[in-house]
Amino acid sequence: MKKWIISVSLAAGVAGLAGCSGDGAEGNSDVVATTKAGDVTKEELYKSMKQKFTPQMEQALQELVYTKVLEEKYDVSEEEVEEKLNEAKDQLGPQFDMFLQQYNLDEKSFKEYLKLQLLQEKATISDVKVTEEEVKEYYETWKPDIQVRHILVDDEKTAKEVKQKLADGGKFEELAKEYSKDPGSAENGGSLGWVDNAGRQNFVPEFSKALDTLEKGNVSEPVKTEYGYHIIEVTDKKEKKSLDEMKKEIETELKLSKVDPQKIQEAMKAEIEKADLNIKDEDLKKAFDQVLNPPAAPEGGETPAAPEGDEAPAADQE
Repeated sequence: MKKWIISVSLAAGVAGLAGCSGDGAEGNSDVVATTKAGDVTKEELYKSMKQKFTPQMEQALQELVYTKVLEEKYDVSEEEVEEKLNEAKDQLGPQFDMFLQQYNLDEKSFKEYLKLQLLQEKATISDVKVTEEEVKEYYETWKPDIQVRHILVDDEKTAKEVKQKLADGGKFEELAKEYSKDPGSAENGGSLGWVDNAGRQNFVPEFSKALDTLEKGNVSEPVKTEYGYHIIEVTDKKEKKSLDEMKKEIETELKLSKVDPQKIQEAMKAEIEKADLNIKDEDLKKAFDQVLNPPAAPEGGETPAAPEGDEAPAADQE
């Protein structure tokens, strides 16, 4: 899964706050609630939110500023955002709605988060170069997305029992719920969703090797890994496009593979500095301190951590 599934929690606490912080600047006396005892204004609400949720307000301000600054230089189309959204839906499958609920998001706020991520990606890789040879080499080893499900059991005897029941007409989904020891997929009929080229690398080697040998609709023999024995099925597989059709996508993936947290941090710092940021609200003055004045790298050359929300996309499948 793409790393947004991990880092999206950063957006959870600020999805609602971002709108309020944008509209609720001090001095705005618009009434948001009325009572017989008196009205509550946007200014009062804004001050109260700052007192109780300063870190979230700072994060909300960061998101708003990044979006405004980056949109001036980089274009992200609705089609690109929809593609990211559909990728999330494919990978999460029936868990997508639960995922949104878990992070207190709706589809609209999630799309706003995805748009910001795309803007940050484009800003970060704008000066990263890749060669034609790198593109061709990557294409030769690239594998198309596949939809996978599995049943994980403790021993080979049980695995063979499950395999036989499938051969006798048993339903994969029902057997997964009955037998599988993988809590992340068992209740979803064993589904691991769509697995992309990068995602394959995050499975244990024996599992990945089995995926390379399975055709659509085929069920594997028991596959032994450190976790136990797997019965694996590829339920769908996308066709590999031509190099010309994939060239732009591959170039982007290769550029992103060359990005580390320090590179992201430097790119975001440069964009904010060029934007001549001036935070008027004294209580939020420190919102960009970590971005503009990052801690020095420790001795030994280790890279300092990137600011929250600026992680480079990476796969995190299992």
